[in-house]
Amino acid sequence: MIDLGDIKAAAQIISGVCVRTPTLPSRTLSNITGSNVFLKFENLQFTGSFKDRGALVKMTRLEDKAAKAGVIAMSAGNHAQGVAYHAQNLGIPATIVMPRFTPFNKIRHTQGFGAHVVLEGDTLEESKAHADMLAATEGLTFIHPYDDDDIMAGQGTAALEMLTDYPEIDTLIVPIGGGGLISGCAIAAKGLNPDIKIVGVEAALYPSMQRALEGGEQVIGGQTIADGIAVKAVGHRAVDIAREHVSHIVSVTEAQIEEAIVLYMEIEKTVAEGAGATPLAALIAHPEMFTGRNCGLIISGGNIDSRLLASVISRGLVRQGRIVSLRVEISDQPGALAQIASLVGEAGANIIEVAHHRLFSDVPVKGADLDLMIETRDPEHGREVVARITAAGYTVTQMSITAAGGAS
Repeated sequence: MIDLGDIKAAAQIISGVCVRTPTLPSRTLSNITGSNVFLKFENLQFTGSFKDRGALVKMTRLEDKAAKAGVIAMSAGNHAQGVAYHAQNLGIPATIVMPRFTPFNKIRHTQGFGAHVVLEGDTLEESKAHADMLAATEGLTFIHPYDDDDIMAGQGTAALEMLTDYPEIDTLIVPIGGGGLISGCAIAAKGLNPDIKIVGVEAALYPSMQRALEGGEQVIGGQTIADGIAVKAVGHRAVDIAREHVSHIVSVTEAQIEEAIVLYMEIEKTVAEGAGATPLAALIAHPEMFTGRNCGLIISGGNIDSRLLASVISRGLVRQGRIVSLRVEISDQPGALAQIASLVGEAGANIIEVAHHRLFSDVPVKGADLDLMIETRDPEHGREVVARITAAGYTVTQMSITAAGGAS
């Protein structure tokens, strides 16, 4: 098991190469959550995630023969970019095996750093098997994304920096995928402050560390926005470290992760990918665990596809009641739409989309369903719009978004 000395040595290696990202207090998030929030902006690393740290430490320590032969890695994106970027700077040939579900922006960025990208496998496990085969046949050194001492030591430098800047942090909230980040950070934090509380966060669809520690038959898998921590099997080293140093492991839903992404955008003016938003999601979902504590949150990455981010923002506006979907039963005759539009405008709202439904509807043949998507200031304003349309004699149904993320 690595120790604080190993992490301090890793800090010397990355000094001046990786970004020493800022740790900053967030007054607004502290007010919202009831805890004192400190944010570590690892999304400001050059490749957009903490993975730069471990990748550099590992490849700097390669023997000359291994470096000349080249390295290979498997990754859904962030580890890929970290390995490719530092391999390019160190003059090491790099091959990256990525699952087929990897977002295109991460593939493009990895290729941009000069790596040879191979898309193979529908899961990380299948990609790993293919990478192992290539490593054996082509004589490449495999750079594991998390189950490696050098990798964990490099990732732990994030916590070392946080607690150097703000030693009053008494709770560290860290995403868990394969376990490399929380392992390194837990050892660094406990080495500096044995009383600090370490809390890991997993996506609800991927409770891999909880299963590894507690056993059981939790179902693991599914489509998650936190693709960076969508790992079915955590590293063997990480399990032992978590058992010794991690106080609690909590899970967060997709809707909670989306909410956290939107909060980071609106409040901190920063972009967090799904995995990077999970610590804030945990803080909001489990406030009783953190009230009054000095909580350090690691925004582990910001590499989210722009189209996905746009969708998350729009869905967030729906959940906040700032975009409202209404179905109004009208008579199918000239002027009906104009009257509804006037009522919405008089209420101070803005129509984004409108659609008539005449055939696939159970309204009378001389009627129609009018679907409106409107912008409002807040939920109360939305209710005012509905009340105004209803007062004019129309039947109005307000569509909503469920906690699971679907429409009803």
